[in-house]
Amino acid sequence: MQEIAEVQKRFKNKLEKIKNPSELERIKIEFLGKKGVVNKLFKSLINIPLEKRKELGGKLNNLKRKIEKEIQEKEKTLKSRKDSSFLDITLPGKKISKGTLHLVSLATEEIIEIFKPLGFIRMSYPEVEWEHYSFEALNMPKGHPARDDFETFFVKSPSHPKWGKMILSPHTSSGQVREMLRVKKPPIRMINIAKCYRPNWDTTHVPMFHQFEGLCIDRDINLTHLIGTIDYFVKSFFGKNRKIRLRPFHFQFTEPSFEFDVSCSVCGGKGYVIENGEKKKCKVCKSGWLELGGAGMVHPNVLKAGGIDPKLYSGWAFGIGIERSYMMREGLKIDDIRVLYNGDLRFLKQF
Repeated sequence: MQEIAEVQKRFKNKLEKIKNPSELERIKIEFLGKKGVVNKLFKSLINIPLEKRKELGGKLNNLKRKIEKEIQEKEKTLKSRKDSSFLDITLPGKKISKGTLHLVSLATEEIIEIFKPLGFIRMSYPEVEWEHYSFEALNMPKGHPARDDFETFFVKSPSHPKWGKMILSPHTSSGQVREMLRVKKPPIRMINIAKCYRPNWDTTHVPMFHQFEGLCIDRDINLTHLIGTIDYFVKSFFGKNRKIRLRPFHFQFTEPSFEFDVSCSVCGGKGYVIENGEKKKCKVCKSGWLELGGAGMVHPNVLKAGGIDPKLYSGWAFGIGIERSYMMREGLKIDDIRVLYNGDLRFLKQF
């Protein structure tokens, strides 16, 4: 009984001197821990005569409950304090985490810097666009396959009598005519960077992606200027050893038109990779080349839609996906475009 009273007195004296949570935790371990004072008293009951053991056991239980209650009350008191004495300067400081730009933002800034020396200005046109600027103004009449709802996201809203339905812009090409109408008279050198939307989802496609559109209009502009510009971009962005390949193609808003590819960085342009000693087809390119975008000379009808006389001026345009471009960066070997948007910080913190 005397030991119980002494323990209670000692605990009360120590509790009164507590000034912070770390000190309180030490007291808690000292009195209530596995090797604490109260547990030692419980273990000593085995040496007490049986007739007194029950009474002393009850006293010890009361002591334990009282200590627990007073510790909880002290903990609440410490938490409610607002004064500076509550600060425990022995605790390690909280490290402030630093954010970083997303890969797409980094690529966007780099692309802008690449085209600056050529005199191209950066523009950004609407993500929610009218059918007119995305289709009619680009020489795509009603009934064209690209206007099907399997290819384009349509917005539920009233149609405009002149501009048609509202859509999520499927490409940055809608900025071509808008830029012509804004400038009115060439020369025009524009890089339009914006989000685009198409209902696709696989290794090399996502339903929301970023695209940059190059547009150059002036007197005596020809195809060699376009090919030189694309080659300049590929060498600047991907590296001097990367190659481009042009393939004839058909686009409604350019004539002549072609698609251009860059040699694949994942497989080194071979079309296959070696996994566990086994030769497997590259799941990104499948052929050694990855399509970057489409390009061509601006169609006369598109120039007319922008208020420019095709007899006096000519121009070229191209559209390239930023995410897909980043997949082909030297040394990155990103083999699935979706990893850019799955929010995995282990991946994103590398950049």
